[in-house]
Amino acid sequence: MLHRLLTVLGLAACAAPCWAVEFEVPVRLKADGKFVKVDAPGYACPAWADLDGRGKPSLVVGQFAGGKMKAYKYLGDLKFAAGEWLTTGAKPAEVPGVW
Repeated sequence: MLHRLLTVLGLAACAAPCWAVEFEVPVRLKADGKFVKVDAPGYACPAWADLDGRGKPSLVVGQFAGGKMKAYKYLGDLKFAAGEWLTTGAKPAEVPGVW
């Protein structure tokens, strides 16, 4: 009986209607009046993270070649503070690449 119920629920979930997703028009983000840049070759994966525990996320952008990450504090209303390298002590933190 349980097996039949799970089968029916699974089929119903798979048959649920799917709608097309629409995205907003892309915008170039600025930090401290300058465009947020991604270093060449551009294989960065931007992410949001609360780095300082203030309850607001910062935009974190990785650097492919050197393995460093730059954080831009979110000020609200699509405004960001100037980017700062994430550090370990006095020098920028680095994530070693696989290349």
